[in-house]
Amino acid sequence: MKKLILVLFSILAIWAIWANTGYNKDLPHIEPNISIVEDLFPMHEDSIKGNVVGIQPYMLESDYLSQQQFSSKLESYFKAADDAGFFRENTIVLLPEYLGTWLVISGEKKSVATTGSLSWAMGQMILSHPYSFFKNFLKSTQESDRIAASLFRMKAERMADVYQSTFSKLAEKYQIHIAAGSINLPDPQIMNGRIKVNPNNPIYNTSFIFGPDGYPLPLSIRKAFPIDSEKPFITASSSKDIPKFKLPMGNIGVLVCADSWYPDAYEAIRGVDLVLVNSYCAIDGAMDVSWAGYNGAPAPIDIDLNDIGVLNERQAWVKYALPGRIGLSGAENGVNVFLRGELWDLGTDGQPFFIRNGELLPIQKADKAGIWNMDF
Repeated sequence: MKKLILVLFSILAIWAIWANTGYNKDLPHIEPNISIVEDLFPMHEDSIKGNVVGIQPYMLESDYLSQQQFSSKLESYFKAADDAGFFRENTIVLLPEYLGTWLVISGEKKSVATTGSLSWAMGQMILSHPYSFFKNFLKSTQESDRIAASLFRMKAERMADVYQSTFSKLAEKYQIHIAAGSINLPDPQIMNGRIKVNPNNPIYNTSFIFGPDGYPLPLSIRKAFPIDSEKPFITASSSKDIPKFKLPMGNIGVLVCADSWYPDAYEAIRGVDLVLVNSYCAIDGAMDVSWAGYNGAPAPIDIDLNDIGVLNERQAWVKYALPGRIGLSGAENGVNVFLRGELWDLGTDGQPFFIRNGELLPIQKADKAGIWNMDF
């Protein structure tokens, strides 16, 4: 019995040492990896209503380990855009889907970022915070992937704080609007200028717009059509609740990734001047594979089923997402950017779409990070 107690005590001691060491130690230098900075067919100044700066960041796991790392990485892109002369009086910056989601590892051990497996990264987070994880596991009864849901609930307050702190400072520093990309949070609400979460409520894939005063606008944008890989832990919002924003550069609608494939989403923002879409394709080379059809919800009645398996993924995006559907909103101008990077055993793919006056503009592709400006 004494030997058993000694073994258990030794295991507990080893766990305590492991769980409390290795945090934010020797974090790597930030590398923006910018491949392209391009001004797309600049317009005459007298005819410009506003401009969109689309940023395709190239994110690494280590960029999410601390607020300093995350803020420094994003600052590197904003500085490059500012140096290029892209930030003006009526500028809005568009960032991609899931950019804020990986803040779930903020404050975690360095080994969470260096392991090659997302599953093992999640396992280390559980081992580091067993009590907090178990407490949130008990709240995650409505999701089929209770582990992912529990981790997002466990880290929600920290995620929201880092996300808001980063984009509030950038928006105020550069005096611009920022459509800040999406983040998975439990029932986020804007209260007294702060993003507040409720771990007892469902998790939504949510995006926010920050103004030049540094505050998030009161309305959030929640994904209405989560894809199959998200549905085990993300709750769908109603497409009717997708908001419109009246900003200095015009009326703006923001759609989260797959929402841009559905007519109902465009109907919700009908009457806008500009449509912004943030996206994330988590498979390397995804745009070159044969299109497998709609994912996560029934296909709209207007699609041609003969396109399935014939078009590649990129061609399907052009036909059935923002480039092909923007007219349903009444807008002629739109931008769609994608998250790129090296994130555990996940992949990334996608190049941005820029539509001006109803026409899809040719762009220089970025191997890694890219920054593009479009006047409208």
